[in-house]
Amino acid sequence: MYRRQFLQRLSCVASVPALAQAVAMVAITSTPPGLRKGQPVWRSDPFALGVASGEPRPDSVLLWTRLYPGAAQPGYAATAAEQAAHMEEVSGLTEDQYCVVSYEIFDHESLTKPIRKGEFTTWAARGWSVHARIEGLRPDRRYWYRFRSGQAISPVGRTRTAPAPDARVAALRVALASCQHYEQGYYSAHTDIAQQDIDAVLFVGDYIYESTNPKYRLRSHTGGVPKTLEAYRERHALYKLDADLRTSHAAHPWVCTWDDHEVDNDYAADQDRAYTQPGVFLARRAAAYQAYFEHMPVWPGGPGGAYQRIHQQWRWGQLADVWTLDCRQYRSPQACRDPLRGGGRVVLNCDERDDPARTMLGAEQEAWLAQGLRTASGRWRVLAQSTQISSTGIDTPVGRTIYTDGWDGYAAARTRLLETVRDTGAKNVVVLGGDVHQNVAAQLRVVPNDTQSPVVASEYVTTSITSRGMGTGALDRIRASNADIAHARSDERGYTLIDITPQQVMATFRTTPFPAQVGAALGVQARFITVHGQPGVVPA
Repeated sequence: MYRRQFLQRLSCVASVPALAQAVAMVAITSTPPGLRKGQPVWRSDPFALGVASGEPRPDSVLLWTRLYPGAAQPGYAATAAEQAAHMEEVSGLTEDQYCVVSYEIFDHESLTKPIRKGEFTTWAARGWSVHARIEGLRPDRRYWYRFRSGQAISPVGRTRTAPAPDARVAALRVALASCQHYEQGYYSAHTDIAQQDIDAVLFVGDYIYESTNPKYRLRSHTGGVPKTLEAYRERHALYKLDADLRTSHAAHPWVCTWDDHEVDNDYAADQDRAYTQPGVFLARRAAAYQAYFEHMPVWPGGPGGAYQRIHQQWRWGQLADVWTLDCRQYRSPQACRDPLRGGGRVVLNCDERDDPARTMLGAEQEAWLAQGLRTASGRWRVLAQSTQISSTGIDTPVGRTIYTDGWDGYAAARTRLLETVRDTGAKNVVVLGGDVHQNVAAQLRVVPNDTQSPVVASEYVTTSITSRGMGTGALDRIRASNADIAHARSDERGYTLIDITPQQVMATFRTTPFPAQVGAALGVQARFITVHGQPGVVPA
């Protein structure tokens, strides 16, 4: 299907109007224990949050939807009881029932004959979400899919599988995206992403925001700061109700990792900025993680609750190995913390950041990544993580200031990572990031900004979808203090197209001025490339 026809279909398809986390998130076909089958009769559209796909493997994809018939109490975050009562009112489903959701998969845009049909069950404890891993598909193929519940039919989604591991692949094209504060702009970038001919969306964190800033508010969050499962569910639903975001999800498979705002700003492992008792914060983190998986085309891993694995390795034929990393769940608390307020801050001459015991990824994830880098056989090795690795410190007459929540605050961990890259001898390592609300192209050295230290990798950081960037004065000082940064702009919003071929990686920064307005057109801010066998970034 041509992209324009597909996008038209997305807008025209009509729909008729506590279990353990590890178990609750798995799509099953048998009857859940203790629940009876419900027969929904929908009085409103249960597919209002749209459809999505993710985790493209050579023989499988993960399909997602969530039965959500609208907000229980428009204007604020409804309680669990209010949400349950609303679901029963519009569907007849109660919390002691489960619901069967069917799916169809097609190998042609005409949707004339499904190649696969199936059913999955969902229920209240998993937020009425559906995660259907469809296996036995052919590699490097486009597929179309839709769901049914009762008399309601979902919009059509389009997805694809990855090439076979040994396939000689000519290109991989992804949209790198991050940081989409709902209140600070509109999702015009997602409309642009949906219209691109790409293989996947690579989203590297801050899918939702738990916080608010009235100074930059263009539209409002529902409810206050989420701390419960019900509140996080409502925050995710609010974001998914955005038509541009739904279109982007339906158009392409997504590969995802998270950063901090999916839970709480600047959290590190079991600690938040308020120095909340760890057990209390972990309960909040468990609620946030559950709501995240309920609303994303991501398959949960790990023991459940507050501990979920999201880091993964992906392969795109012989062209690229890709790692999605978790920079929040396992990290050490920020160095040189303020005793009254935790999290990140700007500090001067912080020796603690050089402590070799400090980690950004955690010892287990570090070892897993190091082993993967040593044994990878793809032409390119791509590390997708949540923030900027190159230094952003500022030189002053009395020393160098750094921001402790970024990799500058984890200097020894950064050195270990880049030494691993160097020691593998690989010349085609590219690091992708987000979080800092600016486009960045930079050289990566074991010793930052030291021309005697060879460049070992290339870095491309995408600006935010909507979240406001830093002022130009601060960014000018950062550029002046960091020779490794070849490009940095924080005044525009958007995303980055990453084109990988056997010969090069090209980053195209697609942006619109802040704030991102309804229907804003995106243009090209800059292009940079990394040439095969030559670590580092150069203007295209």
